[in-house]
Amino acid sequence: MTFTIYTLGCKVNTYESEMMREKLLKAGYVSSQENPDIIIVNTCTVTNVADHKSLEIVKRFRKKYEKAILVVCGCAALNKEHLKDIEEINILLGNQDKSKIVEYLEEYQKNKKDIQFLNPDRHIPFENMKVDKFTTHTRAFVKIQDGCNNFCSYCVIPLVRGVPRSKDFQEALKEIETLVSNGHQEIVLTGIHTGSYGRGTDHDLTDLIHEASKIENLKRIRISSIEITELNEKFMKELEENPKICNHFHIPLQAGSDEILKIMNRKYTIKEFEKKIQQIRQIRPDVSITTDIIVGHPYETEELFLQTMETAKKLKFSKIHVFPFSKRNLTRSATMGEEVSDQEKKSRSKRLCALSKELEHEYAKQFVGTVMEVLIEKSAEVSEGLTSNYLKVYISKNIPNNTLVSVFITDVNESSLVGEIRELVK
Repeated sequence: MTFTIYTLGCKVNTYESEMMREKLLKAGYVSSQENPDIIIVNTCTVTNVADHKSLEIVKRFRKKYEKAILVVCGCAALNKEHLKDIEEINILLGNQDKSKIVEYLEEYQKNKKDIQFLNPDRHIPFENMKVDKFTTHTRAFVKIQDGCNNFCSYCVIPLVRGVPRSKDFQEALKEIETLVSNGHQEIVLTGIHTGSYGRGTDHDLTDLIHEASKIENLKRIRISSIEITELNEKFMKELEENPKICNHFHIPLQAGSDEILKIMNRKYTIKEFEKKIQQIRQIRPDVSITTDIIVGHPYETEELFLQTMETAKKLKFSKIHVFPFSKRNLTRSATMGEEVSDQEKKSRSKRLCALSKELEHEYAKQFVGTVMEVLIEKSAEVSEGLTSNYLKVYISKNIPNNTLVSVFITDVNESSLVGEIRELVK
């Protein structure tokens, strides 16, 4: 039988989809987008837009492939009641038991009865998944952590992903070793709250990075996202001494004023955030620091929004992911007064996106005239790759995927770079 997987949302979902793809292939199923027998939609619920998109994708696939077995899993399956009411869904899962996708499919094919498994319990063990080789990315993601207990006022994710829990230290290292032995030169450590990896055990994220760096032929270790509160002195020392750690950190700010950060239940002040960013830049002066910012949260006045704009300028982020506030049921923000109008949220989003474009260009242009290492991700007449500091580089030469090349940067196009190949990196 043939199958296709459609993935929405974060890198954790991307990893879990790759894990399901690998399990299906090993069980004899064939990946195909041409009239598939099985359709799996791995959903996202981080915003209302993500919810609606997940629902629309499910409806579209059901209408287009009436006879296919439709599997819907992920965060939106747990958070949105209306998904449960779509009778045409054959297998409906939350975030638990995705690794049992083959067993669920075999059960459905045998009994021809719809299956629903939506475990509402937050206190569940880490589901031990693994991937041997990524077919969808040159970089390999490794899910080392799941769940969150931060309960930021606007966020529903702790309710759909459960309590923080981590992959066994040795199992994580073994998976990284396997991925590297299968050709991956860059590993991306990912989780819902990645920086909390190993909490309550004998090892933490820094320990994992330190040990993984000893793996021969592993050139880069990237962290998908990390909270400012988790960049402790132990990590800073590792950053100073370990050249395999990528020169890029995605550190969510969420708001640029202490007043809104407190309302959001974030665990830091602007002063504390700035101090830690300065410390990172003392170690890595040309580091890329990207962030997330929510605009239009309840009680965000124009004055407080302007504070966010000034904070972003001062911190000189290399990119800002802008999210208009999205009211999520079961969160504290959903019941707050002083709502910001949709029109004002759009206006503020537009202004912050424009600032991001300026900052992206300003950061990228400083590398014109320098030589950078680029990992090729798309091979064509004009090849495309990424630097350690997460800049996209275009090279007018057909270079094989997963090749690490030394490139002289000749120009900048908005936030992307253009370069000429100098040599292969051994």
